[in-house]
Parts: sequence; C-alpha cells; structure tokens
Amino acid sequence: MTERELQILELLKQDPQIAQQTMADQLGISRSAVAGHIMNLTNKGVILGKGYILSADRYTVVIGGANMDILGRPFADLQTGDSNPGSVSCSPGGVGRNIAENLARMGSDTRLISAIGKDTYGQLILQHCRQAGIDSQACLELSDANTSTYLSVLDGNGDMHVAIADMAIIERLGVDVLKSRSDMLRRAELLILDANLSEAALEYLLCNFADKPIFVDTVSCAKAHKLKPYLSGIHTLKPNLKEAQQLSGITIQDNSELPKLANWFHDQGVQRVFLSLGCDGVFYSDKNEQTLVPAIPVAMVNANGAGDAFLAGLAHSWIQQWPALQSTKFAMAAAVVALSHIATINPNMSEISINRILKES
Repeated sequence: MTERELQILELLKQDPQIAQQTMADQLGISRSAVAGHIMNLTNKGVILGKGYILSADRYTVVIGGANMDILGRPFADLQTGDSNPGSVSCSPGGVGRNIAENLARMGSDTRLISAIGKDTYGQLILQHCRQAGIDSQACLELSDANTSTYLSVLDGNGDMHVAIADMAIIERLGVDVLKSRSDMLRRAELLILDANLSEAALEYLLCNFADKPIFVDTVSCAKAHKLKPYLSGIHTLKPNLKEAQQLSGITIQDNSELPKLANWFHDQGVQRVFLSLGCDGVFYSDKNEQTLVPAIPVAMVNANGAGDAFLAGLAHSWIQQWPALQSTKFAMAAAVVALSHIATINPNMSEISINRILKES
C-alpha cells in the first residue's frame, strides 16, 4: 500500500462511517483524490464493501527483547583505553522491539510481547511504541525489575566496537505469561521470535505453534545456541555466517560452500535460511532455490539495527506474499535504510523509502 492509502486506512479504522470530505480535510487533499484511494483499497481487497467494511486483520506478533539503547559514537577513530570526544544518545531498542517498530513503519499490523519495568525507561519505550503504531498492550510490566539497557560503542567507521547488554528482565517473560496470551498468538498470521527469550519460552513457542510460520532472529552467538534443539519448529531463520557456523558445527572456507551450510539447517527442519554475509550480501536458501544476492552499496552511519530491519523486511514481504527473491531484495533495502541513519530505527523507514532504495540500486 502507498503511504496515502495507509493514512486513509488508519482513518477508516478509527471511524468506518467517516465521510470522504472529512478525510480529505484531515489529509489536506481533494475529495476526488480520497475517492480514488478508496477505490484502490477496494480493488486490493482491503475494503470489502459499503460502509468501509475492512478485511479481517492479518497481524504479526513479535516476542522478544525491548530495551533502552545507549549509543556512544566517537568523532574520530576510536582510541581504546582512553576518553574519546564524541556523542552519546538514548533511544528505544531491543531486537524484538526494533523488528516490531520497523515492521509497523512498513505498514504491517504489528503486536509486541516483551517484558519491561515500571520505570522511566519502560514508560518511554511504551510511549514510543504507541507513537510508532505498535500494539504493546500484551507487554509484561514489572514493578520489581529494571527495564533492559543495551550500551554500545561504535568505532570511527560507524560499526560496533563493543556492547554490553543488561537484559535480565526478559527471563520473566516465561511460559505462564505466554500461555495467558495464547489466543493472540494463535490468531496471528506470523510469529517472530528473538533468541533473547529464555530457553523455556523458546521451547514453548517453537513446539506449540509450529503449525504457524515462525521467523527467528539468532541475535548473537551467545544466544543462538538455545535454538539448536528446536530448529524443526522454525520456518525462517536469519543468522549471520558466524552464528550459522556455530549452530551447525560446520566451518566453511569460502562462499562456494554456503549451500552445504544452508542444507544442514534444512536437514534439521528449517524451511528458509537467510545467511547474512556483510559486504558479500545475503545467501538465500530453501529446499527448491539457493542464491547469493549481492549487497547494496551504502554509506554506513550506524550498523546497529540493520539486521532487525532486514528481518522486518522479510516479515512484511511474507505478509504481502511476495516471492523469495523480491523478499530478499526488499529486506536488504530495508537494512540499507536502517544503516543510513544514526538512530537504531530510521524515522524515515517505510515501504516507500525502501522501494526508493531498490529503484536507485
């Protein structure tokens, strides 16, 4: 959908009986333009009939970490063991929350299940989620735990030099909490998990909802190992090369061996694998197709959040029922949008900005 169609759809959700002239006045466009957009939405099956009856919601539930990102960026090359002049910024983050925000900004109906504290950071995260269009009502709020924080320091090139994650609160997002939200999970079109979740939570979700497409972000080598017993429940897996090698126990020497590595995951039951190869691009594999998609050139500003944007792009593509190659390129362009802004989430993230990158590349 176009950005204008998304705006009109939001007005219709708020008031299905709203007049076209009222929408035109609120959006600053003509009544005839509104009528044209409504006709397009009807042709796309989003509006089903008179009275602006909307089609049933197809929503995604993201289950994972939500934290406050504290980012340090030096003005010049990073000097370890010394104080570096630079900038420090704070913004809502967390792999699961980042995926949810990117997905919502792309125009997909997105709901988040995470654990946050009833503290300043937690309330800022919830407020930001609402502003970004994420339904965060299912998040667990705790008065006896601190909201997660993620402290990272970039090098002079904008890549991450070191990071420390304080995410103890995510352990409180246990099986009992998830069971209380099972109705929402079962009605979802798609589930997205990150490996910050406890092993018990991962086991519950991957064993009890394996009839649904489940996309998983490995997060890091330190977290990815928890997924190994439950790979058969994963539809789409997004590891980087190091994480994939650690999980599989297979070390490859060059890109010609990527099919062997991907096939190991298929043998465990994973339907689709997207191997992130940095500047070499992405290797996509399913049981019928394997291809290496070259990276899109980008002037990197901040590497944090690129992987989260990539997985959100894959999820948005799945909801739109796009083919594999188109999905891969769309997700890679979403990562480029993320890489080109200092914030973990580029405020300009949208389907329109992603398609602009694809057109330019």
